[in-house]
Amino acid sequence: MVEAVQILSKLFTDYQKSTPSRLKLVDAYMLYILLTGVPQFVYCLLVGTFPFNAFLSGFISTVASFVLAACLRIQVNPENKAEFENINVERAFADFIFGHLVLHLVVVNFLG
Repeated sequence: MVEAVQILSKLFTDYQKSTPSRLKLVDAYMLYILLTGVPQFVYCLLVGTFPFNAFLSGFISTVASFVLAACLRIQVNPENKAEFENINVERAFADFIFGHLVLHLVVVNFLG
C-alpha cells in the first residue's frame, strides 16, 4: 500500500513538472466530462432508461466529447509534433470546435 502511494505521488509530481499547462487544461476538461458521464450511467442503472432518447443523447454526447478532447490532446502534445507536423495548434482547436458543433447538432436532433 505504501509503495502504491509512493508511485502515485511520483506520477503526480512528474505530471505537474513535465506537462505543459495547455495539456493540463485539456486533461481537466476530460476529467469533467468523465465525471459527467459516470453519474449518467449510474442513474441509468439505478433508475432505468425511461426517456431512452434523452439518456442515449446525453451519454453519447459525453463519450464523443471525451473522444474529441483526447484527439485534441494528442494533436497539441509537443511530443507528437513529428506525427502532426502539418497541423498547428490553432487548426487542431478549430477542428475540435467544429467537431463539437456537429456533435451537438446531431444530439439535439436526436432528442426530437
